[in-house]
Amino acid sequence: MPIPGNLYTTAMAVMPHKDPQRALEMALSLDIPFWPQLPNLNYYEDMYVQASEHFPGIVLDMDNQKLGFSMDKFMEEYETAMVHFEEPAFFDISEQYSQVYHAFLKMDLSDRPAIRGQLEGPISFGLNVLDQDQRPILFDDNIRPLMFEFMAKRINVQLERLKAVNPHAFMFVDEPGLQFIFSALSGYDSARARVDMESFFAMTERPRGIHLCGNPDWDFLLNLDLDILSMDIYQNGEVFSSYAPAIKRFLDRGGVLSWGIVPTNVEPFQAETIDSLHARLISLWDFLDQKGIDRDFLLSRSLLSPATCCLVNPDREKTVEKAFGVVTELSKRLRAEFGL
Repeated sequence: MPIPGNLYTTAMAVMPHKDPQRALEMALSLDIPFWPQLPNLNYYEDMYVQASEHFPGIVLDMDNQKLGFSMDKFMEEYETAMVHFEEPAFFDISEQYSQVYHAFLKMDLSDRPAIRGQLEGPISFGLNVLDQDQRPILFDDNIRPLMFEFMAKRINVQLERLKAVNPHAFMFVDEPGLQFIFSALSGYDSARARVDMESFFAMTERPRGIHLCGNPDWDFLLNLDLDILSMDIYQNGEVFSSYAPAIKRFLDRGGVLSWGIVPTNVEPFQAETIDSLHARLISLWDFLDQKGIDRDFLLSRSLLSPATCCLVNPDREKTVEKAFGVVTELSKRLRAEFGL
């Protein structure tokens, strides 16, 4: 089923809270709730660690909070992993790796316009996890194909479970690493990434798309087979809007955009008001309307969210919670303004 638009609200799942119940309450305060990831609670909640569960060769050092990969360990664990490769439970997230996921699945969320899950994407995972030689496993031609298939299976299993709770469920594939692959220093070029990502999304069930907070090659992303693209429009709005032809093609194919507009870091949050954020969005939408993207059509394919996650504020979760509230108020104001 299609992802709803009409300026409904959602957010990134990584939250600074140490209280799982409070984090879940905040997620449920938005139109499209999600299960929170809480890395300040324990290291299992780290988005890379959550994605690593059961992947052969993973070396998880809980004491030093380090995630790595060993080829020797991979060779030892590969056959066992293959035995379980067609078992959905093998690819699901265990209670040890998430304090909230299983509680979320037990909730009655049938009245929501949609719900959402998330998993770290294969490119970011592969760039972040280093082998015994301190080399990203993304660069290993033997490991990379299995990693992409493994993550696709993890997404499919989670999405199936979420759809049992709400048939309009969809998935974010978190890919912060996509902003780095276009650098000559990455060791992994955009042509290889396009082939791998097209193959990856061909293996994943719909609806699903990409979330990232950086400033990648937007033309590359908008031309992938995505159902939704979630981005930090607060920082990258002018650059993103300059890709109007690609945005129009993306929307015409049925894509949805999630506009991350409310900053969650203390200083930029304090510098803004609902009026200033409203004006910033209207300016972007007016510009795109002038470039041939009908505003009513655009808003029917748009969500609102905070600009980024934030784990480092001196007030911990307070500004993040305020940002969630501003997103809700901004959505109400805009939905009334445009009759949504």
